[in-house]
Amino acid sequence: MSVLAVGLSHKSAPMAVLERASVTGDTLGKLLQDVAQAEPVAEVFVVSTCNRIEVYADIDRFHAGVTVICELLARHSGVPLDDLTPHVYVHYEDRAVSHLLAVACGLDSVVVGEEQVVGQVRAAIKLAARQGTIGRILGDLGRVALRAGKRARAETAIGRAGAGLLGLAVELASPRLGEQGLAGRDVLVLGAGSMSALAVATAARSGAAGIVVANRTRRKAERLAARAGTTVTRAVGLGDLPAGMAEADVVICCTGAAGPVVTADMVPAERRGSLVFLDLAMPRDVEPAVSDLPGVMVVGMDALSEHRTGAGTDEIAAVRAIVESELAAYRSAVDAARVAPVVVALRAKAAGVVDAELARLAGRLPPDAPSGRVLDEMAQTIRRVVDKLLHEPTVRVKELAGSPKGEDYAAALHVLFDLDPRAVQAVTRAPAPAQEELP
Repeated sequence: MSVLAVGLSHKSAPMAVLERASVTGDTLGKLLQDVAQAEPVAEVFVVSTCNRIEVYADIDRFHAGVTVICELLARHSGVPLDDLTPHVYVHYEDRAVSHLLAVACGLDSVVVGEEQVVGQVRAAIKLAARQGTIGRILGDLGRVALRAGKRARAETAIGRAGAGLLGLAVELASPRLGEQGLAGRDVLVLGAGSMSALAVATAARSGAAGIVVANRTRRKAERLAARAGTTVTRAVGLGDLPAGMAEADVVICCTGAAGPVVTADMVPAERRGSLVFLDLAMPRDVEPAVSDLPGVMVVGMDALSEHRTGAGTDEIAAVRAIVESELAAYRSAVDAARVAPVVVALRAKAAGVVDAELARLAGRLPPDAPSGRVLDEMAQTIRRVVDKLLHEPTVRVKELAGSPKGEDYAAALHVLFDLDPRAVQAVTRAPAPAQEELP
């Protein structure tokens, strides 16, 4: 099996295509299930954000895997395959792993170094775990990616350099908002997800005069408003949007809706000319006609993607070094895991031989044989001798697993020690352990 990544992002596709290809909510769950059930696929998770959709799969056939994933992306997004494939990129094996690590570290973001992406990768892996589409291979890969993202922000300055999408949007709106940004403004936040929570926290930290959270499910909006920890935050339903916009200076849009939430006829006439929309949703929350209203300013993902910015060359180089080190560690772990069934089968056979000989010895001892304590010490000594004899060859075969003929060394152990193929297969097919807590 090998890791395959198939996707589109702000780097490969125009924003109009990326918006159409966006897959969220129930459709994302259906995409996961359909890809997981495809014949060449063993495991899958999907990273779907406002500027990318990427399918990571453990597959047994490259071309069949690419074909079925592209077809399912087209089917679930509603974008014809011929319109989709010119913008799709494909990464395989080490390149796929390296790409995911770079994504988690923020190197592939619109704003290089932005912090939200590592949470989005974590959410993608957790969703796949809930859906039952991820196992040992991609679960381990996900932990490596999240560890790399955590290291990038702890060991380098890339997190401080990357202002994030919202920070960039506020900066692009500076002709209207001025240097004070959100300070002293009345802010309306649409949605109650992770990006909305970030928007509320940012507005509060920036000194917004008032914050209103609007969501289709009002209870979720109320929970988000309560978490904000500020008396200037309150919640409303989406039905109250026109009234909310009548009181707002800035509207930050972060819903997961399948189509526009804000239409031109909803924008109050008395606010036109003093209203700024920061549309961070994909697909967009604000219909294009809103930007044609006199004096209304809309900053959307298309504008953000044209102003890719963030960390400097020193921070990027430092994070790339982390990506390379994590990739090397992952590759070594995969190589070692490939020969692990032979090593486990060899040690199991050795343990069986020791147990059989100890049982034979116990049956032949005279009545005046040494005490049980002495026999236990003898048994421990024999086991230690066998472990020491096996230690060097098993360690070496794991170290050599990544060499050009690495699998030949495992095959040699298989032949020299006459290992039962069924014992090796039993280890290979053992179920994956329960998912560990993600970092």
